[in-house]
Amino acid sequence: MRLGEPAQMQAAINITPLVDVVLVLLIIFMVMAPQMSKGPDVNLPDTKKPGDQGDERGKILVTIDGTGGLWINDQPVAAERFGEGLHAAVGDERDPRVVIRGDARIHFREVRQAMLAIEQAGFHGVGLIAKSAGAEAKGD
Repeated sequence: MRLGEPAQMQAAINITPLVDVVLVLLIIFMVMAPQMSKGPDVNLPDTKKPGDQGDERGKILVTIDGTGGLWINDQPVAAERFGEGLHAAVGDERDPRVVIRGDARIHFREVRQAMLAIEQAGFHGVGLIAKSAGAEAKGD
């Protein structure tokens, strides 16, 4: 380059800031994804040592709230249409697993009735979700 000549501009795309932002967003979503639950908030019963909850694939989440209302994933459903709602929630899943989250204030009779309705709908094996005794309740 000589004195008096105009400088030539070289255009180069710097993708480092873009990659940084994308990685930060990925980490945020990876941390927050397990904490996003479906359905209403319920006060789960305590247990001394809950087992591994397993993965989320093929899981149909049935929630029984404090008033005895039934929810499938995040949708309320009437008791008389419970079996139909379960079959609709399955979709094209080959091996669906049904898991019940029951509020600690309800009687076990209501959980048992839900288990019987699940069995009558043709699903075998039902999981129960509890929290570890000493863990803080959601929303407290």
